[in-house]
Amino acid sequence: RRPPNSMEKELRQNNHSQSQIRFSLCFLLCCRFFVNRVNSYVLTNCTIENTRNITINMKVLCSQRNLESIPNDIPSKVRFLDISYNYISKIKIFDLKFLTTLKVLNMCSNIISHIDDGAFSDLVALQVLNLDENKLTCLSGHMFQGLGNLLVLTLSENYITTITRSSVQSLYSLKEAVLKINRLRDIEHVTPIFHLPNLQTLDISGNLFDSFQSSKISKSTSVRRLDVSYNTLKIFSITDNVFPDLQTLHLSYCGPHENGSMDWDIPDSHFLRNVSDLHLSHIHMSAEMMSMVLRSLNSSLVNLTLNDQVEYKLKTLVDEACHIPTLRTVHLKENNISKDMLQSCTQVTEMDLSDSDTIELSELFFRSMKYLRILSLRSNRLRSIPNVLKNLATLEVLNLSGNMISRLDCLDLDNLTRLTELYLQINYISIIEECFFQDMGALNILYLYNNKIFTLNGAFKKGLVNLESLNLKHNYLRSIEGEFENLPSLKHLDLSFNDIYLMKGAFEDLATLTTLDLSSCGILDLGKSLTALNALKTLNVSHNSMGFEDFRENNIQINPPFSNLSSLEHLVMDYQSTFYLPSDYLQGLKSLLTLSAQNFHFNSLDPETFAHTPNLISLDISKNDLSKNDFTEHSLKLFKLIPNLEKLYMSECGLPSLDFIFLVERNIFKKDNEVSLSSLPALTFLDVQGNPFSCDCSNAFFIQWAKSNSQTQVVEAYQYLCKYPKDLKGSKLLDLDTRPCFVDSGFFYYISTASLVILTLLGAFIYHLLRWQVVYAYYLFQAYLYDAKRKKHCVPYQFDAFISYNAHDEPWVKGELLPELEEGQGWKLCLHHRDFQPGKSIIDNITDAIYGSRKTISVISHRYLESEWCSREIQMASFRLFDEQKDVLILVFLEEIPDQQLSPYHRMRRLVKKSTYLSWPKAGDHTGVFWHKLRMALETKDCPAEENPILTGVEMP
Repeated sequence: RRPPNSMEKELRQNNHSQSQIRFSLCFLLCCRFFVNRVNSYVLTNCTIENTRNITINMKVLCSQRNLESIPNDIPSKVRFLDISYNYISKIKIFDLKFLTTLKVLNMCSNIISHIDDGAFSDLVALQVLNLDENKLTCLSGHMFQGLGNLLVLTLSENYITTITRSSVQSLYSLKEAVLKINRLRDIEHVTPIFHLPNLQTLDISGNLFDSFQSSKISKSTSVRRLDVSYNTLKIFSITDNVFPDLQTLHLSYCGPHENGSMDWDIPDSHFLRNVSDLHLSHIHMSAEMMSMVLRSLNSSLVNLTLNDQVEYKLKTLVDEACHIPTLRTVHLKENNISKDMLQSCTQVTEMDLSDSDTIELSELFFRSMKYLRILSLRSNRLRSIPNVLKNLATLEVLNLSGNMISRLDCLDLDNLTRLTELYLQINYISIIEECFFQDMGALNILYLYNNKIFTLNGAFKKGLVNLESLNLKHNYLRSIEGEFENLPSLKHLDLSFNDIYLMKGAFEDLATLTTLDLSSCGILDLGKSLTALNALKTLNVSHNSMGFEDFRENNIQINPPFSNLSSLEHLVMDYQSTFYLPSDYLQGLKSLLTLSAQNFHFNSLDPETFAHTPNLISLDISKNDLSKNDFTEHSLKLFKLIPNLEKLYMSECGLPSLDFIFLVERNIFKKDNEVSLSSLPALTFLDVQGNPFSCDCSNAFFIQWAKSNSQTQVVEAYQYLCKYPKDLKGSKLLDLDTRPCFVDSGFFYYISTASLVILTLLGAFIYHLLRWQVVYAYYLFQAYLYDAKRKKHCVPYQFDAFISYNAHDEPWVKGELLPELEEGQGWKLCLHHRDFQPGKSIIDNITDAIYGSRKTISVISHRYLESEWCSREIQMASFRLFDEQKDVLILVFLEEIPDQQLSPYHRMRRLVKKSTYLSWPKAGDHTGVFWHKLRMALETKDCPAEENPILTGVEMP
């Protein structure tokens, strides 16, 4: 057994090692996330929203991507991140690292059941966190550590039963908490939230509370808006001043669902002295108790919502509300109100209408509400405008939408001269008398959509001098000739979803109009109807039938419909029936910024199409069949006309390739191919989804650019699928290996062909003029190989000299040379007719003879110089001379040969000029000196030669 100190030492060492391992792992993980959190523009599973200030307010959308974990390539500069509607089950500690600029995080509709402590610690700038519709069961530990700047936290539709103080103690800046539709049973479980110092809004609706008692909160809170609706409360008790700042209280749909009613226990009305907004829709409380509620708030209540009430309760509540002098807003939605039955507020409680299906309003109703500003009677059963509304002379906003009103008569609202907003949409209105609006000079907003209006009958010609927004969509208007001439302040006009066939002079006096919607009106031709709209900024003419045949062959001119709209900035003309877009169709739109022409049915674009829209920043030509358009010829000019374009939408255009977009700069000698979008230098957003992409080299530059560019985001680029060729159908476009595509085959074939031609010409030239030099070089190479092999194996010399001679000079060799050197001087010589190995190639025998002998004696004559084999022998011998730098070559001239005859013969002239040689003719009768000099040359030792090697021997006098 080891001593304790040894064990402790080992334990400390192990702990230290484990700490090092943990640190290393953490460091590697941090490095991984640091590397991945780059500011890329094409994300694998997400999209960067197409906002103009993408670097300042970057929004990353990862919603509905079937994600099981948070992507690790989210840019570190993201401000808004949406990962909703996925299958993420856990938020790990490193999932959100380095997102220090993130302000809004939406993770609703996942299956998150666990969040690691510290998982949000890097989100120091986060202000809004949405965790709705997940599977969290409790808020515990240090779940929200690091979220000191969080302002809004939503946790609705989870399974939360408990909330610990430690889990929310970091949320000291929180202003709004939403915990609706959970499984909280006791208000005491929510006290950690109540006690947050800056909390202003708390929504705990739709839980399992059966009582709300202020005694469980224990101390005052800063809550201003409290929503406890949709709980089965048996009692609502405020016995302490815990809500001194409470202004809005939601109690709708509260109370026991079975028999019984909720009790109201507020012994001191001072406890709710600041409540100004009260919601009591469909509350399970007796009429007497509800009256008590209203009386306790009599001095402060401003806004009252009484939607979906049982009729007898509504009568009681309205009667009570009539006596609240501070009341300014009343909402009475979905109460089955009819008209003309109640006689006065004071008589409501005396009326027995329990058998009636509807509640009717008398002329005296609301008379006590002298200061009412906003009244909503939306979604009731009113068949006409109640006369009782005449009592509300101070009314500014009236909502009568969703009723059954069929006509508007002159005196219906004759006393409501202060109205600024009137909502009459979703009724059955078919008739509007000309004098209905005559006293509404203050009206700014008028909604009449979804009615049955066939004709306006001059309804807008009187009174509406301050009207700014008019909505008439979804009616049956067919002619609007001169109907808006007396609306001098009109800025927004919506006439969509009508069947307008005549618009002559309809907009002539609308000098202030900035927004016009004529979509889905069946318009065949705009003609000159828009010429007077000089201030127009936004125009929607989508879903019409403005068709154009291709008149180019007949030279028929079309009048541009937008020629006078010099201020127009946004034009939507989707879904038309045209087959041709004239090049001057957009003439006059010099200020146009955005153009949408989806499904316009044109199949080609003229190069001059955008010549009149130089300031265009967004272009949508999706869902047009451009597969036959030859973009390669004019795309450069087409896009050069709109250099400020930032967003381009070309989805579902039948384009197998997108390389036409690029002005490509290619250089095969560079390390990387350069791909630029010179024709669209400002482009930041490109949407080309749904095209039948071809996975081949036609998209190579697009793929490379989409992956590498740092300016333009290609939406959903990693989700693009190949349609061609068949063997790659269904594969991802960006997975295509494009490296082979950047070898220019045309250029390669050109180089290959040119090289072949040049080599052929060069070969012919060499053969004709330099044949011997080539042969010489070949044998030099052969000699080099043999010499290298011999040196490697250290082969000894077999002969003293190899005799190189021509067969015609054989008599001299046999009669003079051999007797003297072999018999007289004792040298061992090598002669080809005697010593060459039978069966071996001649060139090999020559090589073996030269390199197997200490010296080579070349017997030179005219016949020698003319012999091919003799030439090869002296070539190889001369190579050995210059390679080994030794005296290995002896020249013996049998004849006098002029220098000019030596020049073609492979360095012979050069050798003779640099070195001495032996001449038999000059020896004459003094042959003894000749043989003596030859002997001296053969006796020369194998020592390194001087810088310029010389031949052994002496020239004979």
